[in-house]
Formats: sequence, C-alpha cells, structure tokens
Amino acid sequence: MRWLQKLGLGLTLGTALAASVAHAQQQQFVNVLTGGQSGVYYPLGVALSQVYAKSIPNVRATAQVTKASAENLNLLQAGRGELGFSLGDSVSDAWKGDADAGFPKKLDKLRGLSATYNNYIQIVANADAGIKTLADLKGKRISVGAARSGTELNARAIFKAAGMDYKDLAKVEYLPFGESVELIKNRQLDATLQSAGLGVASIRDLATAVKIVVVPIPAETVAKVGDAAYQPAIIPAGTYGGQDADVPTAAIPNYLITHAGVSDELAYQMTKQLYEHLDTLKSAHNAAKAIQRENAVKGMPVPLHPGAERYYKEVGVIK
Repeated sequence: MRWLQKLGLGLTLGTALAASVAHAQQQQFVNVLTGGQSGVYYPLGVALSQVYAKSIPNVRATAQVTKASAENLNLLQAGRGELGFSLGDSVSDAWKGDADAGFPKKLDKLRGLSATYNNYIQIVANADAGIKTLADLKGKRISVGAARSGTELNARAIFKAAGMDYKDLAKVEYLPFGESVELIKNRQLDATLQSAGLGVASIRDLATAVKIVVVPIPAETVAKVGDAAYQPAIIPAGTYGGQDADVPTAAIPNYLITHAGVSDELAYQMTKQLYEHLDTLKSAHNAAKAIQRENAVKGMPVPLHPGAERYYKEVGVIK
C-alpha cells in the first residue's frame, strides 16, 4: 500500500509540475512602450497595461517610459516591446527607412493596431519673453523635445515651413516635457515646443506657475510642411490657464503600433480589449476621448496586423 501511496503522490506532483510548466508556457508578456511621464503616452500606456493584465488570460503587462515615437518604433522592430505609441509621420518615416528621421533602414516588422488621438504641436512661451509669433522665436531659447523624438521631428518640420532653422535660435535644448517646463519656470528657457494631446500635464503645470503665451502656427505654415500627416487644427480657448482665445496650430495623428512577431491571437485581444475598455483610458487622460473605433484604420502608415484586422472585420470597421 505504501508504494501505491508514494506512486500516487509522485503522480500528483508530476501533474502539478506539468500544469505549472504549461501555465508558464502559456504566459505572455505585453510591454507597452510609452513616452516621458509628463506626456500623454505614459498615462494612457499605464492604463492600457492594466487593462491587458486584467482582461487577457495569462498576460503580464507593463508600461515602459521611453523617449516616445522614434525609440518606440526601433524597440518594436527589435522585439523589445509588443505595443508602442507613435506619431504618424514617425511611423511613415520608419516604414520608408528615412535616415534623416533616425531610421537608417526600413523597419519592416512594424504592424498597425489602431489610430488613437491627434497630437497638437503646442509652442508655449513665458509671456515675459515677448514671443507672440513664430518669427519672434528667433534669438530665443527653446526646448524641442528629446533628440530624434517625434516631437523634435515635428519642431524641425514646423521651423522649416516657417523659413527658420535651429541656427536662428539663441539656444536649443533637447529635453522631455517636464524638464523643459522647469527651465522656463527658472527663466533658463523662453519657450517649449511640445507635441501632445490637448491639456498635456506639463503645459497645464507651466500655466499655473507663470503667465504663458500659446504661439500660433498659421494654416499657411502647416500647408508648407508638405506632409499629409500635418493638418491645420485649433487649440481651443481655455485649454490652458490664461489662454483666452483659440490658437491655430498643426495636428498629427497618433497610432498604436505592434510588430509581426506578436501572435495573431494576442494582437486580436490587445485590439479588442482596447475598445472594450475605452472608459478606463478616458479616465487616465482626456486625450483618449478622441479615440473612435470607426477611425481605427484611417491613414495607417504600415500594414495592419492580421490579429487587429480580424477584430475590425468582426465589428464591421473593415467590410
């Protein structure tokens, strides 16, 4: 009898071990690549990772702070993340392999998951600096975002369209949003260009500390960029403290991008859970209110992931 008991115990342990191994094999990791903590990508990425951890079986999800668009795309190509936020023009440059934009080779593994919300190019100055137009930035000190980030590429494009470049500025800093704002508060910078959703925390913070001016980008300047991703837009009055009038600017769509190595089932679930938990993202940041399923595949600069495509066919977005 004793040997039967031992045999039974051995079988039980063996079964438990096999189940444990099977569970470990089934477990998947979803690393959501975001941006700086003072931007919009980060809170949305944290919320999305929490949704995935709760809603997709056997998934461990995390949100990673990055330098945003360009870095996210390079990390996805290298398989060092499963999902990343990026600006549309950066995605297009990565797919083409635009060396000037920081992509010496075509990032051919990128696949689309969904369009999200628009980034607005927001140039904000300390009112004391006397900056009211793009031309007034000449000879001033400005931060343009991390080098080769989506924001910095936006800065290059807008300045070029306005007939300017960095040589026209007294000082150019390549800093995340939060650090840029702190330097303006300390009178070490005059202005910052931030490409983000409306109501970004860093600019709201700045507006509570100093009187600000939101510098207009006229529609004719936006047209001179020569890229269909850049569209005329408005920063509505009252978006920031002390901003009493609508301000014209440029808007660029953001996308959630994955890669070809992500399984069809996981991409399907990431897409489905995104749209079934939009309220969670809206609670994380107001920018998520602009995410609409019917716009999910519009203008996608890279091929759609088959798993995402399956979901959009199920819900009728793709016929």
